Amino acid sequence: MRALVYHGPEHSSWDTVPDPAIEAATDALVRVDATTVCGTDLHILRGDLPDVKPGTVLGHEAVGAVVEVGRDVHGLRPGHEVIVSSVSACGRCQACLDTLRGQCRGDGGWILGNRINGTQAQFVRVPFADHSTYRRPPAIPIDDALLLAEVLPTAYEVGVRNGHVGPGDTVVVVGAGPVGLATVAVARLYSPRRIIAVDLSEARLEAAAAVADAAEVPGKMIAELSEGPGADVAIEASGAQEGFVLCAQAVRAGGHIANIGTHGRPVTLHLESLWRKNVTISTGQVDTSSTPWLLELLRFGRLSVSQLVTHTFGLDRMEHAYEVFSRGATTGALKVVLHRE
Repeated sequence: MRALVYHGPEHSSWDTVPDPAIEAATDALVRVDATTVCGTDLHILRGDLPDVKPGTVLGHEAVGAVVEVGRDVHGLRPGHEVIVSSVSACGRCQACLDTLRGQCRGDGGWILGNRINGTQAQFVRVPFADHSTYRRPPAIPIDDALLLAEVLPTAYEVGVRNGHVGPGDTVVVVGAGPVGLATVAVARLYSPRRIIAVDLSEARLEAAAAVADAAEVPGKMIAELSEGPGADVAIEASGAQEGFVLCAQAVRAGGHIANIGTHGRPVTLHLESLWRKNVTISTGQVDTSSTPWLLELLRFGRLSVSQLVTHTFGLDRMEHAYEVFSRGATTGALKVVLHRE
């Protein structure tokens, strides 16, 4: 089969590799009908995640059809259309039983495109398939379903839920990329007073203006929040040190900072200005335990996210998709989706 293989920092290629096979009784093999490029994949290519070994097929989000299952897979059979979760869950360890699947101690967690071969390929082996896939209803378009593999659960679990967004809140989202804008969309469900999106890219601010109450480069509104009442919730979705600093400036005393962004470099925590503010700071690895709930919101039209997919390509244009996505600030790319042809 063909797949996007990581060969070390700044080097990947669309290669011919062996087809995956069932390795454990709880595995499923899935034909990849759609996958995507994530900001974490860019961090891997930059060398920010040195645990990822050269030779690994990248990618951890997919939608496709089951082609084979192991003997201990009970909820799936060949032909089932599934969403492949970015998090693999053994379903037996205490972390999984506590719905902390991202912290799975049974050899799961974020392993696809990290410790084992991932989804940017024609086929993928999915460990713990009963707990790591979700059936895709035919009514949900494939591109929308793909957002349930990671983007929407991350926005909800790590941003909105950890940040305790509630009715009447002022919410600042720093970083108007795909996860940031997904956070805006999910936060809307909780009736905040206003949502302000902040980014340096004019293209992304234009997209943010369509879903947020205000969208700006760091400037007047952040300064007003810093000097005035402050934001109830500040959500860092850029992965940049400057983004976290902006959140710390904007949040009110007693407010929440929820960090979503993947930080590949050290970030300074300015306790000299935060210690007196009684601020709660949360971080988190997505668990995708919220995927069934989010799926129902999509199915019944309570959540609209189609606007997050801005570019589509065939699987064989993977390297071009990486280039477009990596220059999202200028190309306007939010989520790029690659379809099987």
